[in-house]
Amino acid sequence: MPFDLARLYNEHAPALYAFLLNFTRSDAESRDAVQEVFVRLAEKPGRLDGVRDPRGFLLRLAHHIAIDASRRRTAHASAVERAGREPMELFAAASSADEQAFREAVSGALATLPEEQRAVVHLKIWEDQTFAEIAETLGIPANTAASRYRYALDKLEGLLRPICAP
Repeated sequence: MPFDLARLYNEHAPALYAFLLNFTRSDAESRDAVQEVFVRLAEKPGRLDGVRDPRGFLLRLAHHIAIDASRRRTAHASAVERAGREPMELFAAASSADEQAFREAVSGALATLPEEQRAVVHLKIWEDQTFAEIAETLGIPANTAASRYRYALDKLEGLLRPICAP
């Protein structure tokens, strides 16, 4: 019997989605996992060769994909949280008391930003990444990275305006 991805999708996608939705409690995550199942099948159709219970196989594959995605999200969130808690010396030693006060004000202002915005600002300014690179690094859309950067700059401007005014 020839490999028929469309038939497999029509027969099993609703059951996979229902299972994943119950497991993840997220429509987007469930849809992504179902899509990933069928992408993997399209890339390697031989996966089903000799399988006696295609639905059972697809449910196991979907479950593994959902678990992997959950682990990636958890690891990412944990890394962002750890980085946000670490006190950082962002600047080298200052050459004057005024410069040191300014650097401390900037560090303090950065510390008030939400973790997500602080991560984008760091990658944009200190790592010189583009929004596309930031998006890939953080696993977010490029437009989200750009928005977080803009919001962060607006907040920083408000916080630092008093010390920068002539």
